[in-house]
Amino acid sequence: MGLFRRRKQAAVPSRDRAADRGDLEHLENFIRSRRGVEAYIEPRTTVTETTVILIADDGEWTRRRIDGPDGARRFAHRMGIPVYDVRLMGYPQRMRDFNERRKRRPERH
Repeated sequence: MGLFRRRKQAAVPSRDRAADRGDLEHLENFIRSRRGVEAYIEPRTTVTETTVILIADDGEWTRRRIDGPDGARRFAHRMGIPVYDVRLMGYPQRMRDFNERRKRRPERH
């Protein structure tokens, strides 16, 4: 009979929004306000477009969308910071240490 049967929709990979001016401004401000910042390119996934993660010398980090790997390299070059591919290099230990310190910090209400 099929009264309650739903039609299957074609599987379309979902894409998050691309980088915008706000993303780039956030990244630029992070670089200007931190020391020793390096860029790590994260590959596109089925859920998000290419992202770049900026990691400061103390391990503090931020992540935003970027216009592909070439866009990330151009951005890092323009900002005068080193750029790496996270698939080749992995994440630096200082980032993992920073995350661990944040986990151990008592929560403030």
